[in-house]
Parts: sequence; C-alpha cells; structure tokens
Amino acid sequence: MVLLACAGALTGCAKVGAPIPPALELPKPPTDLRARRKGDKVYLAWTVPNTTTEGATVRRMGATQVCRSLEIAMSACGTPVGEVAASQFPLPPKAKHEPANPPMKVQASYTDTLPQELQAKNPTEELTYAVSVLNTSQRSAGLSNQVKLPAAPTLPPPDDFKAQITPEGVVLSWTGILHEHEAPELRHIYRVYRRQEGSTTATVAGEVALSTSPLGQLVDHSFEWEKTYDYWATVVTVISQASGPELQVEGDDTPPMKVFAHDIYPPGVPSGLQAVFSGVGQAPFVDLIWAPVTDADLAGYNIYRHEEGGLEAKINSELVKSPAFRDVNVVSGHRYIYSVSAVDLRGNESAKSEEASEAVP
Repeated sequence: MVLLACAGALTGCAKVGAPIPPALELPKPPTDLRARRKGDKVYLAWTVPNTTTEGATVRRMGATQVCRSLEIAMSACGTPVGEVAASQFPLPPKAKHEPANPPMKVQASYTDTLPQELQAKNPTEELTYAVSVLNTSQRSAGLSNQVKLPAAPTLPPPDDFKAQITPEGVVLSWTGILHEHEAPELRHIYRVYRRQEGSTTATVAGEVALSTSPLGQLVDHSFEWEKTYDYWATVVTVISQASGPELQVEGDDTPPMKVFAHDIYPPGVPSGLQAVFSGVGQAPFVDLIWAPVTDADLAGYNIYRHEEGGLEAKINSELVKSPAFRDVNVVSGHRYIYSVSAVDLRGNESAKSEEASEAVP
C-alpha cells in the first residue's frame, strides 16, 4: 500500500523541465558609426542600440567605450580612448509589456582629440575607430562597424584673413605659413569657403596651393551681387597613396568674415565708336556702331548726342541692347557729336566713350 501511494503521488506531480539560463542583456553593437575629422578633433556619432542580442528591449546599459587603433582592423577594443556614460542615453521605461511602436532611436556622440605625437609619428597612416557598448556587468557583444580616418597632421589656419569687394569680385587675402613635411606624400592647400546668409550649405569659393610666399590671395567671381556671405579659410593636408585616391584632412577654420556684395561698380567703357551718315534716296539717318562691352551683368547702353557748342542729351528712351544704334532724328546741314555709355543690371553707368561725329549733308 505504501508503494502504491508513492506511485500515485509521483503520477500526480508536475514534470520538472531544464533550467532556463539568465538573459545576458548584451546590447547589439551599433552598425552606423560615423566619423569626421577637423584639425586634431575627430567627431564620432552613432545610434544607441535599443535591443539586445536576444531580441529584447534594452532596459539597462553600461558605458560605451570609444576605441582607436592604427591597426587595419580591430578585433578587440584594447585600451579605450574614452567612454560615454550610460546616463547620457534615455532608456525606455520599465513595463510589463513591450510597446506596440518601436523604441525611439537615440543618437550618441563623442569627440576625440588626437595627440600631436600620434599625428607626427604616423603621417601617412590611417586610424581605425569603433565603439563597444557594455552591459551593466561590463560585458560587450563586440565592436561596432569600423571607420577609418587619416592620421596626418594638420596646420593652423592662416592669419589676417580679409575679404574686400572690388569690381573684379571678392578679393580674399591672408598671411599663411611656410611649412614642409619630411614625408613627401604630404602637401597642403588653402581652401576658402563661402556661405550665403540664411543658408546652412557652404560652397568652396576656391583653392590655392601652399607656396614659398606666406601671402595668399584668391578672387571669388562666382558670388551674386546684393547678397550677404560669410567667408572663411582653412589649410588642407593632402595625402597621396600608392594605390587609391588622395586623402584629405582639413585643419581648423579662420573666424568667418561677413561681406555684403553691394555693387557700386559700373561696367567697362564702350570703345571704338563710329558714326556713319546714310540717306541717299531716303530719309537721312546716322548709324552708330561700337565694340561690345563684355561685363557679365551688362544690361545695355545709353546714347548721347550734342551739336558743337550745344547741350548734350540722351537720345534713347530705353536701354539699347546691342552695340549699334540708328539715329533717325537728324536734320540736313547739321553736324552731330555722339558718345555711348554702358549700364549694368543694377543701374551703374560707365563713363562715356570717346566721341564720334558725323555731318548730315
């Protein structure tokens, strides 16, 4: 009876399964690490993982290690160059059930300052960056994607950067430095940027190679009159590679120089004016021709006429668009003296051309 009771008791007991291991809670490694270098600063950014390697929502997270190496590819972080504390990342609140919508993506960033000796010793090498996200037990599921940047040293920005409006364009000038690297693979150029007021996009206004003269100059012709711009300059280190395209690293920028491109400059003065009478068998007239003015913002020409000892007057009612004009308001027995001026799109008028005269028989 005792055996039967025990057997019955065993038959009614629940079956015990295998023990479930605890969750590792390892955040997935980021896959979108980005890096940008400016001077001796490297700016890193990535998306904070919101799920673990087991597909669960990250509820607790440790620090994120920033890894830097001269190796072609990193297999482990080694000694990190910096850390980003988990307290900087907002995590989803604890809940019994996962939300219906996916968790919000959070962006993280870190700025690494490159030691001068690292740049000097490895001017033609590349740096490899990655990040490693830890859990609260200081464990990681591995490195993020890896990004590469040149380790080459950069030069400080030029001094005394100036911008001046002239009829030819915006003249940008500066006092640079004379510098040569021991590494023949490196060279330097000055790069000048322009950004229109109210815009977030910068345009390269031009580049000038570093020369044996410390004085640099560049004329920007591609701006638009009557608009306001910021200009600034930087020195670019260009690294030649045995295979592959050149690499570039920009140094720090000069303070921006604000310029209002106000056009007070008239176009060129017309030249080669000729006056020719014609009228045999028809009403008399005087034809005028001259060499065209080539200014890009030319709007047209004004025609002036006077007689000997008389007052000069403009004889066209609208700007003349081509370098030719026919004066039909002439009278026989008079000699007329002509001159021509050029006018740009903003109404700036040039000086008058040399005079040309013609008699009407």
